[in-house]
This record gives sequence, C-alpha cells and structure tokens, in this order.
Amino acid sequence: MARITVFKGRDERLNKAIFFILAQQSPLTICDIWRRLRTQRDFACIPYNTVNRRVRALEEHGYIEKSGERKTKTGFAAILYQLTARAYLAILLDKIDLDNFIEKAPESSILSAMEAIISAHTSA
Repeated sequence: MARITVFKGRDERLNKAIFFILAQQSPLTICDIWRRLRTQRDFACIPYNTVNRRVRALEEHGYIEKSGERKTKTGFAAILYQLTARAYLAILLDKIDLDNFIEKAPESSILSAMEAIISAHTSA
C-alpha cells in the first residue's frame, strides 16, 4: 500500500501527533501544541524548537494554515494554527485501504475519485 509522504520517515510520529491534536482542539498556538504533546508519553521530553520547526514545515507544505492571532499572558500576539483540507485528506488516505475501496465503492465514487486525481495530475 502506498503511503502518504507526510507520514513517512523520521517525522512520521510527530506529524501524526500534531495532526491528531489539531484535529481535536483546533485552532492552537505552537506553544499549546507543544504542551499537549508533552502530555503524551512518547513526547514527554520533546523540545519546543522541534515542534516549532515541524509546525512551520507543515505550514510550508500546506497541511497547516494560520487561522488568526491570540494575545498571550505577556501581551504578545501568538499565531493560531489549524489543519487544512489537505491534512484531513492525508489522514483519511492513511487510514483507508485502497484495495478495499476499489472493490467495494460504488461506480460513481470511483469515477469522482478518478476525476479528482486526473485533474490534480494534469494541473501539476
């Protein structure tokens, strides 16, 4: 089964954790994401700069977008982040079995999926 690029390699676990947090409690600042990550056993000692760098990389690739600002306790403006439709699609495609989809999906769903893939491929 083909895997989505954002869920491959060294950053796979961190990307999935960030997506999971933002899917449940969006929008959040990078500091809020970091605090929620640290409650998970695998990321208890993760440094803030690692989360900051990963969130900005996900934003650059179009998986996360800025959704506003919020004042912090110290009076600074912190940027709020939320998942994009691309991130939700990546999560969905990572979860489904494409062989099962091809076998059991109705013809209309298969045709619309083919149309979307072809239009994305020809525009790239």
